[in-house]
Amino acid sequence: MFGSMMVEHGSKCSGRLWILDTALDTWYVPGQFIQDQFDNLEKHTQWGIDVLEKYIKFVKERTEIEISYAKQLRNLSKKYQPKKNSKEEDEYKYTSCKAFLATLNEMNDYAGQHEVVSENMTSQITAELTRFVQELKQERKLNFHDGRKAQQNIETSWKQLEASKRRFERDCKEADRAQQYFEKMDADINVTKADVEKARQQAQIRHQMADDSKGEYSSILQKFNHEQHEHYHTHIPNIFQKIQQMEEKRIVRIGECMKTYAEVDRQVIPIIVKCLDGITKAAESIDQKNDSQLVIEAFKSGFEPPGDIDFEDFTQPMKRTVSESSLSNSRWDGKSEPKPGSKSKGKLWPFIKKNKGGGPEDFSNLPPEQRRKKLQQKVDELNKDVQKEMDQRDALTKMKDVYIKNPQMGDAASVDHKLAELGQNMEKLRLEAQKFEGWLAEVEGRLPVRTEQTRRQSGMYDTQNTSAVNNCVQDRESSPDGSYTEDQSQESEMKVPVTEFDDEFDDEEPLPTIGTCKALYTFEGQNEGTISVTEGEMLYVIEEDKGDGWTRIRRNEDEEGYVPTSYVEVYLDKNAKDS
Repeated sequence: MFGSMMVEHGSKCSGRLWILDTALDTWYVPGQFIQDQFDNLEKHTQWGIDVLEKYIKFVKERTEIEISYAKQLRNLSKKYQPKKNSKEEDEYKYTSCKAFLATLNEMNDYAGQHEVVSENMTSQITAELTRFVQELKQERKLNFHDGRKAQQNIETSWKQLEASKRRFERDCKEADRAQQYFEKMDADINVTKADVEKARQQAQIRHQMADDSKGEYSSILQKFNHEQHEHYHTHIPNIFQKIQQMEEKRIVRIGECMKTYAEVDRQVIPIIVKCLDGITKAAESIDQKNDSQLVIEAFKSGFEPPGDIDFEDFTQPMKRTVSESSLSNSRWDGKSEPKPGSKSKGKLWPFIKKNKGGGPEDFSNLPPEQRRKKLQQKVDELNKDVQKEMDQRDALTKMKDVYIKNPQMGDAASVDHKLAELGQNMEKLRLEAQKFEGWLAEVEGRLPVRTEQTRRQSGMYDTQNTSAVNNCVQDRESSPDGSYTEDQSQESEMKVPVTEFDDEFDDEEPLPTIGTCKALYTFEGQNEGTISVTEGEMLYVIEEDKGDGWTRIRRNEDEEGYVPTSYVEVYLDKNAKDS
C-alpha cells in the first residue's frame, strides 16, 4: 500500500533532481514529496487512533447503560417484592401472585445478566483496547521519528551535493576565464613575458582547482546516489511497511473487538431465554380455580343461607311472625309485637355490619368460620412463643449445670433470676394460650368438661372473661337451619356447667395439711383459683402436684389456692410421704 508511494528513478534535468511516484503518477521534488506523504500518513494514522478511541468510548457508554439498566431492574424487582410480616405476604398464597413473585425473581436474574455483559465488555474490550491504543501510539511515534530522521539525512546529503556542484561549476568558470585571459595576454605583443607567465600560472591553478572540484563533486555525487538509493529503496520502504503493518493491525484489532462485542451479548442469551422461560412457566402455573377456592376458604363465614320469609298479611290484625328458618339477629327486648308500620330490626346475615375498631379479644364480632381461623392463628402464635421461652429456659438450665460443675466458668446463682423470669413468662403465655383454646373449643362445638384438673391447668379464667365468652357463645349459637336464636333454654344450659363448678368449689370441705412450702419467687395469682405469694413466704401444702405443674397451698383458713410448683420448695410431712 504505502510501498506504492516509493520513488522509482531519478534523472538530471536543468541541474535539479526530480522523483516519480508511480502510484500518484506525479512529479515531486524529493523533500516536498516525502514531507507531503509523511504528513498525510501521520494524519491518517492519527485518524485511525481517534477511531479506536471513539469505539472505546462507545463501548464504555454501553457498559454504563447496562449497569444503570441492571440497577433499575433490581430496584424495580425489590420495590414490588412483598414486605415481610405484612398483609402483602398473605396475598402470595394465590397462584397469580406467586407467578408475579416468580417474575420479579426472574427479572432479578435478568438484571444480573446485564451486569455480566457490562463486566465482560469492560474487561475484554475497553481495558484491552485502551492498552492496545497506548502501544499503538508508541509504535507510531517511533516509526515517524525514524522516517523524519531518514528524511533529514537525505536532505543533508542533497545539500552537500548541491554545494559541491555549485563549487565545481564556479571553479570551471573561473578556470575558463583564467584560460581566456592567458590566451589574450599571450597574443598581445605589448605584454611583458613576466605578465604572460603569470597569467599562464594563474590559468593552471584555476584548472587544477576545477579538477579538484570535479573530483570532489564526483565523489559526493556517487555517495549521494548510493544514499538516495538506500533511502528510497530500503529505509523509506521499511518505514512505510512498518506504518502499513501498524495500520493493518489496528484495523484487524477493531474488527476483533466488534466480534467480541457481539459474542459477549450472545453468551448471555441462553440464560436470558431461561429467565423468560421461567416467567412463561410461572404464568402457565396460574390456576384460577385454585385461587377461587382460596378466596372461598378465606372469606367463608360458616353461616347457613337464610330460609324463606313468611308472608305477613296486614289486612288482618294478626301477630307478625318470623320464620324459624330465617337468620335474624333482631331482639325485641320482651316486646312480642312491633307497632304496625314500623321497620323490622332483624337483618339478613349477608348485610350484618362489621364492628368498627379493634373488636373484642375473642373475635366474637366475626362470623363463625372467620372467628375460628383467627383464634387458631392466635393459639399457634402463643404456642410458638411458649416454645421459644422453653428453649431459652433449657439453654439457661444447661448453662447453670455447667456453672455448678465448673464454678470457675461462672456463678450458677446468676442464672436463677433469668430462669424465674422465663418461668413467669411461660406461665403467662400458657394461660393466655389456654384461654384462646377454650374459645376455640367453644367455636368448634367441643366444650370441655370442667374438672378440678382442668381448672388448675387453665388457671381459671377471670369471671369477667368467662362471662364474656358465655355471652358470646349464647349470642352466636345457631340453630340447625342457620338462624341465630335467643332460646332461653340454651342460655340456661350454657350456664349450668359454671354454676355446678362454682358450687362444687364452694362446698368443698377443707383439706388437711400435708406439709409446708417456701415461696422461691413472687407469683401474682390474678386468675380465679390461684393465690398470690411473695418470695420467702412460708405456707401450708394441702394438695400435692398431680403432674399438671400446680400445687395447692393455704395461707390461713380463708386464703388458699394454686401456685406453679416451680415457684415453691415443698417440704412434705413424713406421714404424707408414707401414705
